[in-house]
Amino acid sequence: MTAVGRSPSHPCEGENGFRYVVDDTTQEGSWQDRVRHCQAVINLAGATIFRRWTAKAKQTIRESRILTTRHLVQALPDRQDTFVFSASGAGYYGSCGDQALDEAAPPGDDFLARLSMDWEKEALQAEARGARVAIGRFGVILHPSGGALTKMLPAFRMGVGGPMGNGRQWFPWIHLDDVIAAIDFLRSQPEQKGIYNFCAPETVTNREFARRLGRHLQRPSFFPAPGPFMRLLLGEVSAVLLGSQRILPQRLLTSGFPFGYPTLDAALDAIIAADART
Repeated sequence: MTAVGRSPSHPCEGENGFRYVVDDTTQEGSWQDRVRHCQAVINLAGATIFRRWTAKAKQTIRESRILTTRHLVQALPDRQDTFVFSASGAGYYGSCGDQALDEAAPPGDDFLARLSMDWEKEALQAEARGARVAIGRFGVILHPSGGALTKMLPAFRMGVGGPMGNGRQWFPWIHLDDVIAAIDFLRSQPEQKGIYNFCAPETVTNREFARRLGRHLQRPSFFPAPGPFMRLLLGEVSAVLLGSQRILPQRLLTSGFPFGYPTLDAALDAIIAADART
């Protein structure tokens, strides 16, 4: 197994059969030689969107996804049955209120929606090289060792957590273990390709998510982060936290993927228990 990234080190370095290559994937380079010999390619590259969206930040967010994916596709061997999984985001749909969104729902028209459309278009170019392409539109990934939840837990543990804005927006989520299992499931099923919503079957609002997280931590969860304050503090990126996407994992369900954490309570039980052991 080979991983490519910009970080100077990788936690799996030293394990048998694992090789880590440090390189800038927004540039063509020797890292592409590694791709040519892979039977499966997992593309999760992308600079964090959780920063103030200056013109420069937007350019970095965009290029880290579009250029990396373009260079990855260029590196694929012609007419070889390679499996390519590429990330996308729930932001593809824009903010849609209470509308239920399966994979056939139309795109939105904001920065993240346009970015996701262009990102997916680049990934699908791999089909012309003979690859089987699957794209995952990720909800918020929950895990005790990173991601959004680690930023939420300190406030909730202090008893000052709560919903964002009015809390009525839908909060698509998925446990990290299910992300990994679903990618491997799609890899192992030769007939599976195209777009998949990567979120749990149980849909909850932001207010309900905050209520349940507080209950699992045995802490109050009624301190909201007012929408106007979030817009003032975070600028345009606040739309990511205040927007609503009620996305459904329709294609994963119909394909027979067995979710390990189909409900929020099951996911929070596992995450909080794991966090307590660290």
